[in-house]
Amino acid sequence: MLRFMPVGDSMTIGSAGEHTWRYRLWQHLCATYDGPFTLVGPRETLYDKMADAPTSYYYADPDFPRAHLAGWGEGWQHMAPLIGDAVKKCRADVLLVSLGLIDLGFYTNAEQTAENARAFVAAARAANPRIRMVLLPVIPNIRAAADAPFAEQVDRFNVLLAKAVADLDEPRSPILLASPPESYDIHADTYDGTHPNESGEHRIAEAFAGAMWEAWGVGQAYVAGTR
Repeated sequence: MLRFMPVGDSMTIGSAGEHTWRYRLWQHLCATYDGPFTLVGPRETLYDKMADAPTSYYYADPDFPRAHLAGWGEGWQHMAPLIGDAVKKCRADVLLVSLGLIDLGFYTNAEQTAENARAFVAAARAANPRIRMVLLPVIPNIRAAADAPFAEQVDRFNVLLAKAVADLDEPRSPILLASPPESYDIHADTYDGTHPNESGEHRIAEAFAGAMWEAWGVGQAYVAGTR
């Protein structure tokens, strides 16, 4: 049983009424992966905007393994202290990580965020020395489009994340840097310039699926028929 753990911020936890990219990836793997697998993590809920808390189970389609380690307003610095225990308790094999935007927006600069990403990797490996990881760079967002200094920090972090992947990748515990979703458009693929709509969910799922297919032969390419 291959156990995938989605890790992320508001774009990964999603909010009440959404499918989430986690669901889209699950559907893709159900159609293309020929072995047993599941999604794991210590959390299951969506974020409830009315309650301002991660308390909702109102998925657009709840019929999938909803487990994850994601939180609205949480970034690398929040997840690094949690990931070891989560990997150990949930027996994760593959981490699918989308983090960084919230860090750069509120907590840390590019260099500090990259150090927290390295601490995350170390903690995950301490819990499972053979853990595999797919890391997604910070993708286009409305703040980067409007704030040049912030956009520079995003670009700088993405370079540092790529360097961390190159430095830390090893055969026993491989790390992939997923390509940003192709032609991701904050006007067409999000509902507010940051959070993915249906199209954006597919594009993020496609980024993770494509990386795993190309590097590890997991599943297949994310074809138009599954979008």
